[in-house]
Amino acid sequence: MARWGMVIDVKRCIACWSCTISCKEEHFLPPNLFWNRLLIGEKGKFPTARKLVYPVLCNHCTEAACVEACPTGATYQKEDGIVMIDYDKCVGCRACLISCPYQQRSYYDKDTKAKEYFPGQGKTEFEKLGEEIYPFQVGTVVKCNFCEERISDGLQKGLKPGIDEDASPACVNACPVGARVFGDISDNNSAIAALIKNNSAKPLHPEFETEPAVFYID
Repeated sequence: MARWGMVIDVKRCIACWSCTISCKEEHFLPPNLFWNRLLIGEKGKFPTARKLVYPVLCNHCTEAACVEACPTGATYQKEDGIVMIDYDKCVGCRACLISCPYQQRSYYDKDTKAKEYFPGQGKTEFEKLGEEIYPFQVGTVVKCNFCEERISDGLQKGLKPGIDEDASPACVNACPVGARVFGDISDNNSAIAALIKNNSAKPLHPEFETEPAVFYID
């Protein structure tokens, strides 16, 4: 069984926000709700100061604190490592949100649902379409799912995640500089495994001991 993961090359990232926007489009996310974010800061002092950009998303940890914290089993992990949420089981207690050390979960309430991209003008046709195709449930927690629906659909069609765009996360496909690579991190012969090994790629905050599936080249 594959163990899906992602490598993000921080040196390549140009902070264009393509990952953020493509994710919002793919999942019809409302205003102020992001599954892909950029953490931007600075290091050093003038004249040698440099900009730091870290794209962040759900890490789909092997030892996921959110799975352990969920009292109803709504947050669970598939055999391929992707951490999912069953909205029908979620009671909105937000134990998972609090327990996530990477702060990569959001609460979807009635105020979030009501937000419009053009306030006072009603929801656009795209927003209405999203409510039909991707109907989030008020009172539940939501997060990045590694575009699981694209991966599952692609595998059924014989496509290869990380190689074929139709079977890979939207953020990976959208990156114009190839800063993101997706694939099977359990396969030592895969391109992503070679990237991790050859570049000493590391997850964010390994001291959390959650064994994230997202690695960074810095």
